[in-house]
Amino acid sequence: MKKSRIGIVSALALLAGAAAPGALRAETQNTKTMKAIELTEAEFKTAIFDYTKNNDWKYEGDLPAVIDFYATWCGPCKMMSPVMETLAGEYEGRVRVYKVDVDKERRLAALFGVRSIPTFIFIPRAGKPQHATGAMGIDDMRKIVDGTLLGK
Repeated sequence: MKKSRIGIVSALALLAGAAAPGALRAETQNTKTMKAIELTEAEFKTAIFDYTKNNDWKYEGDLPAVIDFYATWCGPCKMMSPVMETLAGEYEGRVRVYKVDVDKERRLAALFGVRSIPTFIFIPRAGKPQHATGAMGIDDMRKIVDGTLLGK
């Protein structure tokens, strides 16, 4: 009986020691980067566009935005998640980074004609949104954000 308790305690100690560096690393990363904002349909109508009241596009936001339409089961979407989180931190205060789970928000996906994922919608302060589909590297995303949203 003593042997199994010692084994359990040892295993827990090893797990605690192994988890601590990762937990610290995650905490450090979170303090350096802003998270992409998950949008529901109600939040979308307030922050982006209220399609129930307006037929013509009118962006409601105060900063340009990127919306990542994704699904939790999608491999390329999972690859893009850290890219979007990095962009949220790098462009904090200049560009809002949102994400929409297409399985939870089917109506929003249909509104933008999302047929494959990941799909990205780039929304300038003035003008119409632009689409890009498929996973891409962070440098490509930065070029689109800088050129399309920030006019660099």
